[in-house]
Amino acid sequence: QVQLVESGGGSVQAGGSLRLSCAASGDPSSRKSMAWFRQAPGKGREGVARISQGSTYYADSVKGRFTISQDNAKNTVYLQMNSLKPEDTALYYCAATSAVYSWWPLLLPRDFGYWGQGTQVTVSS
Repeated sequence: QVQLVESGGGSVQAGGSLRLSCAASGDPSSRKSMAWFRQAPGKGREGVARISQGSTYYADSVKGRFTISQDNAKNTVYLQMNSLKPEDTALYYCAATSAVYSWWPLLLPRDFGYWGQGTQVTVSS
C-alpha cells in the first residue's frame, strides 16, 4: 500500500513560481516511477512530468518551465514550476506505480495505480 500527500499549491500571478511536494509512504517497490498529473475544470487528467530511476519526462506544454525531482532520503517528489501561465491552473495530483517507465514516451493516468488527493494551483493573469 502506498500513501501520497501533496502540498505546496496556491494562487500566484502569471510569471510566478510554485514548488509542489509529494510525501510518499508505504512499499518502496510500488513507487519505482513517480509522476505529476493535473486536471483543469471540465478537462481530462493530463500528464505533466514523470521521474523513474533518475530519468525524467515532461509534457511539451511544461518543458523548460517545470522540473521534477526526487529526494529519496525524504521519500518526497517535487515539482518546481516556473514562469507559470493561466493555463497551468488545475488540480495537481501526485501518482506512483511499481512499473519502471524510464524510457516510455507517454505519460498516462491508466499506468499509475496510486494517487494523492491533489493540490490546487491557480494562476491569474
